[in-house]
Order: sequence, then C-alpha cells, then structure tokens
Amino acid sequence: MGELVDTEHVADSAGRHGRRRRPRPLRPRDAGWALTLGALGVVYGDIGTSPLYSVQTVFALDNGLVRPDAHDVYGVVSLVFWSITLIVSVKYVIFVMRADNDGEGGVMALAALVRRALQGTRANARTATMMLALGVAGAALFYGDSVITPSISVLSAIEGLEVSSPELTHLVLPLAAAILTALFVVQRFGTARVGGLFGPVMLLWFVVIGAAGLREVLASPGILGGLSPSYALAFVADRPYTAFVAMGAVVLAITGAEALYADMGHFGAPPIRRAWFALVFPALTLNYLAQGALILRDPANRANPFFLLLPGWAQLPMVVLATLATVIASQAVISGAYSMTRQALRLGFLPHLRIRRPSAQHEGQVYLPAVNWALFAAVLLVTFIFGSSARLATAYGVAVTGTFLITTTLLLLLARVHWHWPAWRLAAVVVAFGLIELTYFTANLTKVAHGGWLTLLIATLAFTVMMTWQRGRELVTACRIEMEGPLTDFLAQLHRDEPIRVNGVAVFPHPNKDTTPLALRANLAHNHVLHQRIVIISGQTANVPHIPWPERLIITPLGAEDDGIVHIAATFGFQDPTDFPEVLRRAAAADPAMLGPEGDPDRASWFLSRITLKRTTRPGLARWRKALFIALAHNAASQAEFLGLPNDRTVTLSAEVPV
Repeated sequence: MGELVDTEHVADSAGRHGRRRRPRPLRPRDAGWALTLGALGVVYGDIGTSPLYSVQTVFALDNGLVRPDAHDVYGVVSLVFWSITLIVSVKYVIFVMRADNDGEGGVMALAALVRRALQGTRANARTATMMLALGVAGAALFYGDSVITPSISVLSAIEGLEVSSPELTHLVLPLAAAILTALFVVQRFGTARVGGLFGPVMLLWFVVIGAAGLREVLASPGILGGLSPSYALAFVADRPYTAFVAMGAVVLAITGAEALYADMGHFGAPPIRRAWFALVFPALTLNYLAQGALILRDPANRANPFFLLLPGWAQLPMVVLATLATVIASQAVISGAYSMTRQALRLGFLPHLRIRRPSAQHEGQVYLPAVNWALFAAVLLVTFIFGSSARLATAYGVAVTGTFLITTTLLLLLARVHWHWPAWRLAAVVVAFGLIELTYFTANLTKVAHGGWLTLLIATLAFTVMMTWQRGRELVTACRIEMEGPLTDFLAQLHRDEPIRVNGVAVFPHPNKDTTPLALRANLAHNHVLHQRIVIISGQTANVPHIPWPERLIITPLGAEDDGIVHIAATFGFQDPTDFPEVLRRAAAADPAMLGPEGDPDRASWFLSRITLKRTTRPGLARWRKALFIALAHNAASQAEFLGLPNDRTVTLSAEVPV
C-alpha cells in the first residue's frame, strides 16, 4: 500500500489552504515554429492518418448502403467536413483548450479542474467526487481506444500493398504484426532519439496528402460544393437511416481529436492551434474532398480511395510513408496511455506501478513496463482476431464518442461554475456539440455486436479497477489511522520512557504529521532505540501538473526542540516524479540545522511501513472487490522503488490491516 495521500488543496506555511499554481514557462518566440513542428509529430498522428480508412469504411457499410452517387457522396463529404469543423476546430481547438489545468490537458485533468471549481461553490463533496469519477470513466474509455488505434492505423497503411502490389496481399497481416511488435519492444529505450523525426515525417505526410487532394479537386472543382452544410442536412433528411449508420463510420475522421487536448502540456495551445489551422485542417479537407470526387468519377474507386488518389508510381512509396505515419500515430497513443496511467496513479486511482524514465534530459518521458506489455498483448490479439482495417472499423468509435460526450459534459460544468457562462451560451454548446456527439455515440452503439463490445469491456475493466483501488485505499487509510494513534501521544510516551538514542538520521515516509508511522512504533517496540534525528516525510499529490521546488516543501519541527523530530510536507504535481531522497536533500539544503551538524541526507536510514491486507466481513466493498483490491495491492510495485529509496539503506516493517 502507498504512503502518498492525494489532495486537491495543500496547506501553506500559515496553515491556510489554497491551490499552488505553477508559473507558466516562457517560451522564446523563435521556438514557436519548432514547437509547431513538434506538435505535428505528436498531436496529429491519429487524426492525420484517418483518411486512410474513414471514407473507405463509409462506402463499405452493409454491402453498399451508402451509394456512390452524387447525393450520398456530397452528403458524406459534407458530414465529414462539418464534423471536423465543429468537433475539432470549434470544440477542441477553440473552446476545450481554454480549460487548462496549469497548462496541462486531458480528460482526467479536466475532471480535476471541474472538481476544484465545484469545491468553491455550494455543490456537495459527493457531486465533486462524481465529476472526478466521470474523468476516470473517460480515462477508461481511452484505454479501450488505445487497443484498437495502433492496430487499425498500421493495418490500413500496409493494406496499400493490395492496391500497389496485389501479389503481396498475403504479407499484410505478418508485416503489421512485425511492425507492432517492434514498436512495443523499442518503448523501453524512449522516443528521444526518434522523436526529432516525428515532426518532419508528419509534415511531409500532410503536404503529400494535401497535394494529392488538391490535384483531384482541381480536376473536379464541383466537389467543393460538398463544403456546404446543406448537403449534410439533405442527406440526413432524405435518407435518415442511411445517414445514421454512416455517422458511425464518419466519426472515424475525427478520432484522435482528444489528443489535441491531452498533449497540450507538451507544446502549449498556440503551436497546436497554429499547426491545425495552417496545415492539418486544410490538408485533411482537401484529401476528403478529393476522395469524394474520385468515387464520383468511378464508383469502383470506393474500394480504397486514399491510395487510388495517387498515380501508380507513387502508391508504393505512399505505403512506406503511410506506415511511418501510422507508427507515429500509434506511438502517440501508447505514450498517451503511459501519461494517463501516471495521472491516475498520482490521483490515487491505481496502485504503484514500476515507472522508468528512459531519458535523463526529458523528465516527462516515462515507460511503464506493465502497461506496455499488457497493451501489446491486447493490440496483437486484436490484430489477428479482426485481420483487416475494414473489420476493425466496425468495432472502432464507441470508446471515442463516449470520451467526446464526457469531455463536453465536464466542459459545460466548468463553463457554468468557473467561467460563469450564461444559460443561452451553454444551450448553444449543447446543440452544437452535445447533440451531434450523442448522435455519433448512438450510431456507434450499433457496432457493439460487431466488436465494439471489446473496447467497452476493456473500459469497464479499467474503470472497475481504478474505482475499486480508490475506494479500497479509503477504507485501508481509515483502519491504518486507527492503528497508528495520535503522534502527540507517541511523543508524550517518549518523554516518559526516555528511550536510548543512537547516532544517525532515520526517515519515515508517512501520509501526515498527525498520526504515528507504524514503522516508527515497531522500531521502538522491537529495538528499544531511536535515532538522534527523526524525519517524517509526507507526500501529497495536488491537482496541478507541476510544482517548483521552492514552493514544494514545508518543514515543521515536532515535539520539543531537543526531540530532534521534524516533519517535511512535500507536495507534488501529478506530473512530477516522486523522489523522497531528493526531498530530504532539498530540505537539508534549505534548513542545514534540521539534520544536525553531522547529519548527511545521503547516509540516512529509511524505514517503510508495509501493510499486509486481510480480507474481513467489514462493510464498504463487496467481497469480489475486496479480493480484487488485495490482488492489486499484492502485485503493486515496490514502495521503495516508487519513492526512489536506496535499497541498501531501506528497512521494511510490516503490519496487518483488515479490509
């Protein structure tokens, strides 16, 4: 069990409570376009590769439900364009990216922001907690989406061989599996070395797909009429059922929109917006228009309109470029899964997992072996079960549209409580985004029986695990506090018994300064001695991504002056590494008298309280959830490793806690 206590507010030195906000970093102007290029490589991989399969999927529905005639083609093109315009350009790029949690984005960060805003109103604690649970649901859906995205992206790219070299069709599945395997194997080395290639590759990708689209649009300028919303409305009005089913596939054109918001902390909003409006949006629009024109010119082209836009000599090179682009898109999703897991861990919704940082220069770059290999197994299994991007498309979209709805719901709450929007503006958001996304979500529910159940199952499992862990932690914390007893009583006992004091510094990670660390009690009970200097360190996770060191530590003496006991409250942002030895070093540097004249933070002994859980009939969790919670705790990563403690100077003392 962990010793970190997550909190939305942290106490300052005067005992008041308030949110500590990290100053936003100033970025030099000449770095603006470099950041824009970086955003191309990380943010737009998923949505940028959607033209590979989205239009093709629409016209493959139910053996030609959507006809390759002018009415349906113009209707589909209009639906795609206005979906991208409203959901991506207006909702995410203009509105949602305003809701930054100290510069960071993502559905969990948004939920934490809403929860904090509600705490300043008359809303009760249960409502605020429900909002965070809604963010957890969004994160769970993201995990479901993460399983399909790498598979469908890589398969759709390599399937270009079926157009350029039909004799190599039998190699599509083995090549996809090999590329996906290599992608997950190299995760342990980090992306710092290849990250510099991501931006230029995606820049080339968008230039090429935009140029291919422009070539066809210039040849068939009438397709520009598809930009009018009247065609989408006419399509819906004349053939409502067909349009409804088609929307289940049209949504593939906007998958990856959540990445614009989730990756905001890496680049800032301006570079992401600049990349979108200057290159990505125009290139996507031209390519989708061109695919519509190509199908109108020859209905047979609907089999693979993306690759058939290109002349024969360019199709095989495009397969290579598309494969690179889809690998980048998959990398973005995998990295997003790492980041989402770390946020959930910081906020207390997952047990400690082993986190590695492959790059000493890039602190935000993390690698989680357990997440990597679980995701790899699921992606490879999905790839072989479905076998093609067309079949995967029938299962894709349920999780994505669910995340869209959750983001819109949280955005509306934030706009009402924090931005103080009037009712008419909130209603406009509901009509412009909410109703459209609800339609998309409903349309995608038809995919549940065709494979969509898989993403929902993954999301349900992830949600159950996270909520069970969070609730189990609450119950265990209550029991542990009862066993620990007040620290003031322990200090009074020290004055009465006057135990033997030995030289050195003993450090006890512990959630607070109010109760006694179990390891401290056990050490005194069994060894009958105490160190001359005792340090209790409490780690708290705030609902902001980063907190600078000068604002992170509060040092408080405990007991009488000659007791030699101090408490350090260290507040981490949910993106900051949890490094307790560094906390001790920073505190000793700030207060040299804290450890005494001979105290050395690099020679201190660390004492951990390890909790052994025992399942009982106590209320609070169902029996199966208790079993799940205990299993999660049993398989959690080492507490010492999570806190960065030195193995040769760490002692672990156990205590049994009922749950």
